[in-house]
Amino acid sequence: MKYSTDTLRLDTTYFESEEASSYVTRKSTLLLSKPSSTPLGKRCFDVVMSSFVILTVLVWLIPIIGILIKLSSPGPVFFVQWRTGRNGRRFRCLKFRTMRTNQIAPFKQASANDPRITKIGAFLRKTNLDEMPQFLNVLWGDMSIVGPRPHAVEHDAQYWSVVPNFPARYLVKPGITGLAQTRGLRGEAGLRDMEQRLKMDQWYIRRRSAVLDAKICWWTVEKMIKGDEKAY
Repeated sequence: MKYSTDTLRLDTTYFESEEASSYVTRKSTLLLSKPSSTPLGKRCFDVVMSSFVILTVLVWLIPIIGILIKLSSPGPVFFVQWRTGRNGRRFRCLKFRTMRTNQIAPFKQASANDPRITKIGAFLRKTNLDEMPQFLNVLWGDMSIVGPRPHAVEHDAQYWSVVPNFPARYLVKPGITGLAQTRGLRGEAGLRDMEQRLKMDQWYIRRRSAVLDAKICWWTVEKMIKGDEKAY
């Protein structure tokens, strides 16, 4: 797929260049000086689409997946985790539970061949179905359908003051899906990965539009169908 410089410039070489680094820094400083808001059209789209998915898909999907989760291991159907939302505010993010329950285990990112992940959990993570309950978060106003992916608050704490302009990714509502994730920057992330993810998040914030959101949604569906090697 080819991209115009006026619409998408997402190659890794560009994001690693001095031109991109300088541009992102200037724009991030400008963004941080402005209050964030959600365009009315985007919020209307979020409400309509999340309501549609909840009423036509989640009403039957939750009971089916819930039974499979219960049969796979003891514990709740949903995994509820504090994550960072717009302007740094925390919210309870919903997911289908994909790991064995351990109330006292410290925070740790999922990794390849993670022994904590159940068999049904591996399928849910591979297909992104574990994220489906987040349409409820969208309806409640905590999230948007498209936006920078929210991190666990413990994960953000590692990078908040380390990666320059890191808080800028939370100038908008986090999304169920995001540009960085569709471009291969999902899953377990170290410092280098987080820097690249931030650049794409900032690029999205500057250029967000209905057309771009539609493209990201389409790329997400493609990833679900074709599979993603980092989906673990």
